[in-house]
Amino acid sequence: MSESDVATILLIDDHPMLRSGVRALIGMDPGLKVVAEAANGEQGVLLAETLDPDLILLDLKMPGMSGLDTLDCLRRLPLSGRIVVFSVSNHQDDVITALKRGADGYLLKDMEPEDLLAAIRQAAAGRMVLSEALMPVLAAGLRDDRPGSARDSGQLTPRERDILKLIAHGLPNKTIARRLDISESTVKVHVKHLLKKMGLKSRVEAAVWALQSKVF
Repeated sequence: MSESDVATILLIDDHPMLRSGVRALIGMDPGLKVVAEAANGEQGVLLAETLDPDLILLDLKMPGMSGLDTLDCLRRLPLSGRIVVFSVSNHQDDVITALKRGADGYLLKDMEPEDLLAAIRQAAAGRMVLSEALMPVLAAGLRDDRPGSARDSGQLTPRERDILKLIAHGLPNKTIARRLDISESTVKVHVKHLLKKMGLKSRVEAAVWALQSKVF
């Protein structure tokens, strides 16, 4: 496996033992590599800006700059990778808020190691990930969350609609590129444009909105 085929990962968590355990777990997969670790949000933002990793695993509850504040800062950067919250909290408010503020997934720290590694692998490949235990939590939260009436999918180009439909099916950029016979970089540009047009912060929010609004 060449170096370019290895997905790079940044860990942002204030617990050294947790970071050590996750790093060891990720080290079992030759397709994944932890390239840096941060013990707080400020350091994490700087490392993310410098390294632009394929995946950032972000703790939600940290002293100083919180995980949500860190997420906000990361979303203001032109990062090409995914940002997944990695937390002990399964509270509905935490899950919904993190996804609305731009997280590309939400994983619980008490997941079985093999399940966690599989989810990290999927997230690094561009797929949306959510711990199975959180599915009913998310569903309950979205029942009371009415889709934004101001959003009009009619302003999307035909290509952007095609891509939004595939995002709603949970497909990563590489797969979307193959399906539509375009480059992955072109997919990224279209995703960026459609999110901006629709006032959406992340692929997860785009997928949820498309499904709720019955766009397709």
